[in-house]
Amino acid sequence: MDFILQYLPWFWFCLAVLFTIIEFFTFGLATIWFALGALLMMLLSPLPIPFVWQVLIFLVISSLLLVFTRPVAIKKLKVGRERTNTDSLIGARTLVVKEITEFEKGLVKINGVEWSAQSIDNKTIERDATCIVRAIEGVTLVVEKLPSEDN
Repeated sequence: MDFILQYLPWFWFCLAVLFTIIEFFTFGLATIWFALGALLMMLLSPLPIPFVWQVLIFLVISSLLLVFTRPVAIKKLKVGRERTNTDSLIGARTLVVKEITEFEKGLVKINGVEWSAQSIDNKTIERDATCIVRAIEGVTLVVEKLPSEDN
C-alpha cells in the first residue's frame, strides 16, 4: 500500500490505461468513463487528499460520467444498434402478389423475394397493387398502399 501511495499519479494513470484497454476490447462505452475519472484523479492526486477520499471521488466522478454522458454517447455513436440488410427495405416499393386483408397477411415481392406483409392501417390491399414498406415487425413487412397512378 505504501508503494501505491508513493506513486499515486502513476497508480491513477495505470488504472486509466487498464480501463481504456478494456473499453477497446468491449466497446460497450462503460469503462471509458472510469478511464476518464482515473485521468482526472491523476491530476488531483498531488493534492493533500487522503487515498480513501480519492477513491470515493474517483467513483463519484466516474459514476456521474457513466450515468449522464453514456446515453448521449451511445445515441451519437449508435453503439449497440446492429443494422441488417432488411433495414434497407424500409421505404422500398413493393408489389402485392397475394391480397392483404384485415385478418390475413398477404405476400409482397421485393427484388424477386416474397415477404409476408400486412397493411399499416388494416385495410384490404388487392393483388398487383403497389405499396411502400413503412416498417418491419419480425419477418413481416408493414406496407402502405400507394395511390393509384391511373387517375
